[in-house]
Amino acid sequence: MADTGKLFVISAPSGAGKTTLVRKVLNRFKALSYSVSHTTRSPRENEQEGLDYFFISLEQFEQKITLEHWLEWAKVHDNYYGTSKELVRECLEKGQSLLLDIDVQGAKQIMKSQLGPVSIFIMPPSFEVLSQRLLNRGTDSKQVIAKRLENAKLEMTQKDLYQYVVVNDNLEEAIEKLCSIIKKEMA
Repeated sequence: MADTGKLFVISAPSGAGKTTLVRKVLNRFKALSYSVSHTTRSPRENEQEGLDYFFISLEQFEQKITLEHWLEWAKVHDNYYGTSKELVRECLEKGQSLLLDIDVQGAKQIMKSQLGPVSIFIMPPSFEVLSQRLLNRGTDSKQVIAKRLENAKLEMTQKDLYQYVVVNDNLEEAIEKLCSIIKKEMA
């Protein structure tokens, strides 16, 4: 039987720099694929369908819940997010390692599964830095930012559920630490 791929689950509060870290890491590991999640939220200005997310309607998402299409799903910041069960299983069975960029709720679901994921939590250097990053991003209203910060407090208390915690204080150092974890786990 062929070796199965390794599943990496990365979570972080909104604004911790997870997307930037994931993009940099994926550029360094050609044997690592990215699992594009589905969401019911509207695309941001620079996001592309099928690259950043698969943007689907609330009705489509809920139908897929009923059909048990999702490996994991959660409602975060008033929008649904989910990972295709079929896509993940196909990749892993082919021996392809896969990186999932998902919220804490979804990560907890996968950690309970039989897939044996490597779990990594990205922490901001402080709550104040996180708050400033969200404000500086300029993509969300003050109400959305307040909700994201409220959720971030709870998410950061969950960091000890993960095998690894990477503090994103210095981008290059965080990239190196994340790369060393992935290299070690793929060996």
